[in-house]
Amino acid sequence: MFYAFYMQMNYFCCMRYKLLTLIAFLAVTATVQAQEKWGLLKCIEYAMANNISVKQVDLQTRIAELTLKQSRYGQLPNLNFSGGPGFNSGRNQDPTTFSLITQSYLSANMQMQSSADIFNWFSKRNTIAANEWELQAAKANTDKLKNDIALSVANLYLQILLGMEQEKIAGVQLKQSQAQLSNTRKQVAIDSSTVITAKGNVIQNKLSIKAFMGLDAATPFEIETPAAEKIFVEKLADLQPETVYALAIANMPQQRFNDFKLKAAQKTSAAARGGLYPTISAFGSLSSSFINSKRPVYQPTGTYSSNILSSQVDINGVIYKVNEPNFIEVGQKGTPFFSQIDQNFRQSVGLSLSIPIFNGLGARTNYQKSKISIRNQELQKELDNQTLKQDIYKAYNASMVALEKLNAGKKSLEAAERTFYFAQKRYDVGMLGTFDLITSQNNVFTAKLQNALNQYDYVFKMKVLEFYKGQGLKF
Repeated sequence: MFYAFYMQMNYFCCMRYKLLTLIAFLAVTATVQAQEKWGLLKCIEYAMANNISVKQVDLQTRIAELTLKQSRYGQLPNLNFSGGPGFNSGRNQDPTTFSLITQSYLSANMQMQSSADIFNWFSKRNTIAANEWELQAAKANTDKLKNDIALSVANLYLQILLGMEQEKIAGVQLKQSQAQLSNTRKQVAIDSSTVITAKGNVIQNKLSIKAFMGLDAATPFEIETPAAEKIFVEKLADLQPETVYALAIANMPQQRFNDFKLKAAQKTSAAARGGLYPTISAFGSLSSSFINSKRPVYQPTGTYSSNILSSQVDINGVIYKVNEPNFIEVGQKGTPFFSQIDQNFRQSVGLSLSIPIFNGLGARTNYQKSKISIRNQELQKELDNQTLKQDIYKAYNASMVALEKLNAGKKSLEAAERTFYFAQKRYDVGMLGTFDLITSQNNVFTAKLQNALNQYDYVFKMKVLEFYKGQGLKF
């Protein structure tokens, strides 16, 4: 009886384990199935928020903002407080009687100073303007990087779609070859290799796009799979090179970056020029001091005496010595701290003129360097505009070629499918050999792969041309 009970409990435990395992498997399966697929826009938005390079240029923009704020605060007057105690010992001049004495005493000085530039040939104002343009340039550089990342993500996304389409086409071809396994063992091996290669390309492109997005490589990642023909593409007639170039000059971040950098260089040069001229400043200060030395206190003794230095009085021609009272030191007395602070209070205000006469030609050299920087930025702008125009014309020509290849590929695919249709009919009635049938089947397979490649190549080429408008990618 005990053995039967034991067997029942063991059976119950085994069933419980299997049930829990089944529930866990179903939960994992449901999670995988419920995993949200990534659309292209979602991939781009995630990359904008998490790409490390984007975060770095955002930090550079923040630095530019702080630099601008600092230059604006530089227009305000400065205000400084200084003060501190001191100890003096030895032979000194009494600050109250000016007699030489030997003593020790404590002192304290306090001073508040302020100064402000009244006119410096607009050097500070031009520096502020230069920093404002530098900030705009930093923002444009951020936009440029985001655009480049968006285009890279779009390219990788389309590569994944292409790989998945190639994998699907290769899978169909493999199934057809497996249906004729007895006659096509070699072809099955070839088709299997094609499927494996296509899967490998998909995995590799997924890893690449996750790197651009800042997504961990181990994170599950599945994308939406719209058909190539359903992806929005503008009409080629609406993307003429001159039209696109005119929009690109006004909207592309690189061109805006160059404009801002040129304006910043011009203002920097104006600020450097201000260093060649005099500067007028105003200043003011408030100060006071304290000394803890004490003065002797004297009291009359009630006796009088005269000496050679005593005063004299002339009365009717008779000179009389004036007896002076005698005094005795009865103590010492000092002035309280706050009384001295009040009595010693001083203030000053004035104007200063600073004229640069000779400073090692540093100011003039800086000004000359700033003018060279302007010319360098002008050349950089011209070079980037030339490159942009060349790239737009190349992109337009590539789009035209891609469209022609797409149209030709569709016709080739139709012809290959039609040929295979009749070859299959002839093979079914024994009028065509296996080798010829397989050849015809491979021609269809090759035409499908090429057509898929042409479709996604055309979409990408058109997206590149659309990208140059500087108005964002549309999907």
